Amino acid sequence: MASFNASLTRRQTIRSLASGGLILPGLLAEMLHGAPNNDSGNPLAAKNPHFAPKAKRVIFLFMTGGVSHIDTFDPKPFLRKKHGQKHSEGNFYKGSDWDFKRYGQSGIPISSLFPHLGTVADDLCVVRSMKNINGDHFGATIGIHTGSGTFNRPSIGSWVSYGLGTENLNLPSFMVVAPELPYAGGQVFGSDFLPVSHQGTRIVPGIEPIPNMHRRSATSSLQETELDMVEYFNRQHLRGRENDSNLKARIKSFETAFGMQMQAPELFDFSTESDATLQLYGLERGSKDGFGWQCLVARRMAERGVRFIELIDGGTRIDYNWDTHSHMSTYNRLAKNVDQPIAALIKDLKSRGMFDDTLIVWTTEFGRPPFVPDPTAEGRGHHAKVYSSWLAGAGVKGGMTYGESDEMGDEVAENVVTVHDFQATILHLLGFDHTRLTYRHAGRDYRLTDVHGRVVKPLLS
Repeated sequence: MASFNASLTRRQTIRSLASGGLILPGLLAEMLHGAPNNDSGNPLAAKNPHFAPKAKRVIFLFMTGGVSHIDTFDPKPFLRKKHGQKHSEGNFYKGSDWDFKRYGQSGIPISSLFPHLGTVADDLCVVRSMKNINGDHFGATIGIHTGSGTFNRPSIGSWVSYGLGTENLNLPSFMVVAPELPYAGGQVFGSDFLPVSHQGTRIVPGIEPIPNMHRRSATSSLQETELDMVEYFNRQHLRGRENDSNLKARIKSFETAFGMQMQAPELFDFSTESDATLQLYGLERGSKDGFGWQCLVARRMAERGVRFIELIDGGTRIDYNWDTHSHMSTYNRLAKNVDQPIAALIKDLKSRGMFDDTLIVWTTEFGRPPFVPDPTAEGRGHHAKVYSSWLAGAGVKGGMTYGESDEMGDEVAENVVTVHDFQATILHLLGFDHTRLTYRHAGRDYRLTDVHGRVVKPLLS
């Protein structure tokens, strides 16, 4: 018997087995007669929704930390008048530090923090009556992403991937561009009980956005040969374990990884983008980070068939997100980072004929209260009772606001929109009845909206 060499690498072992004829007969048999079909179908294959969709894809812009509605999209003149005065409950009124201006033919009022967004005001549908299910960052963040403020559940991107698959099998159906993780970490793009192939693939801006993105083999044909042999072993291992969705997804990940090595380098190569496009996003040629980079990558992902693209602004580091307990003045920097790129994304999609079938969602986990415990306080606390979000693009009525908060921005005054309503509306635009997009787990059918949610029809064009 030949001696075993412990120094052999996995690649050398596979080559040795192949050249020695130990696996070649089985491999040739599969090539001649076809591999046994143990797979019930590619989990990422493109699927049809319940009815004709308005949107083919979603670009989900998440601002970490809780953006103050009364300083951005929900002007409160009453608060400005009452600023510094004591409220009957013992707190003090705090007005906004920024002026509001009406933009576009629609006259939507937008804070001076976002002058570039003002130029696309007629494309925005601003919801001023959002209400989350939890008042802490962790619970509110997973609430807007998963529909649950307490338990692990699949993210909205995973549900969309599960329902629609991808139009490009060389790229994941759900991709997340996140320089830093938000509150709740990877749960915001986790698949939980859905097959793991629907989990979001995280992209980190920089020289190598995806680890091992470039091929290591000398030639693509050599790598394909090696992967064919790995696939052969995988199929042998899968026999008798056909119902193990995690194993199937793990095996599928090899194919996806190979496809990404073929296409991902080109995805992140901006050399073909014109100077005018880079200037639109506020990017210098050769730049590898910043929110402008994130937005341009999102457009390129959308062009290449990715179904759900999430861009996360900010992480858990203080002063690098919208969690401004101490200094509202940080909004000047935070807004400047995202204002031009987001407006550029809308304009770029429109110029390429993609705006009408791309749904853009801008949201955060909650708002900020109109009261402070001290009249000299420079920041604001958490406020889940009411806040603002907006939609634009496919199937959405642009140039309008929906819902109202009271004169102080403290409570919803009319047309409350819960996170489940928001999610149901997004799914509707993608062609789904949110009550029918379900997955059987632990003896019952689960859905993104749990047992709640309604489509907010006044938002729809």
